[in-house]
Amino acid sequence: MSTPHSPDEFLDRVRVVLLHTTHPGNIGAAARAMKTMGLRHLVLVKPKIFPSDIAVARSSHADDILDAAVVVETLDQAIGDCHFVVGTGDRTRTVPWPLFRPREMAEHARALPSSQSIAVVFGREDIGMTNDQMMQCNAQVQIPANPDYSSLNLGSAVQVLAYELRMAALGDDGQTAGRRDWDEAPATQADFERLVTHWQQSYLNAEFLDPNNPKAAMTRISRLLARAELDQIEVNILRGMLSTLDKWVARAKAGD
Repeated sequence: MSTPHSPDEFLDRVRVVLLHTTHPGNIGAAARAMKTMGLRHLVLVKPKIFPSDIAVARSSHADDILDAAVVVETLDQAIGDCHFVVGTGDRTRTVPWPLFRPREMAEHARALPSSQSIAVVFGREDIGMTNDQMMQCNAQVQIPANPDYSSLNLGSAVQVLAYELRMAALGDDGQTAGRRDWDEAPATQADFERLVTHWQQSYLNAEFLDPNNPKAAMTRISRLLARAELDQIEVNILRGMLSTLDKWVARAKAGD
């Protein structure tokens, strides 16, 4: 039985999300990597082939992970109720995203309140995560592989991060430095996405953003908000401010 802040309790709050996986064997390999490190929750976003006997064979007796896997159509559905979402990849982004090494990511996740759920997102085998997908995450994690040959297969990448999460889980008794017992419920990723959408529309209405290229500013605004680790009340306050801005803009335009 898991207890608050116990290793099992922490690992039970972590889900692994695989995006558009093309080969079922990689799903099985990911399930095996998860089970060896005590992770249980696998979410598959529109896999090419699943369920599959190939996935079961590659899982090497981790078929319980596959049986319990949740299949969804979009990344939004996979992470909407999560509070800390980290995307994986070694690509340099046009706008740098908050970046963790695997151990730092795991320690940060471990330090979160026990009410918060965590998602680690892996991109498609051949292209990784797109910039738009990474923008839906709070941070990026990069495995410091050999720069002359940094290509890890999906199962290996899951194994590295699952190991670091397990080590973070075993590394303390729940009294992690920096743990926050917050006074309000943390915002979920769905709350965050609604705020960003509202923010963009309000700024477009106010003619603050270039309508032909709103992402030029919104990418940085999204990054700023992600770093703030907002709670639900803070999200509501910001959306209230945006709603007031919307009213003033509407009145100003009506008076033209």
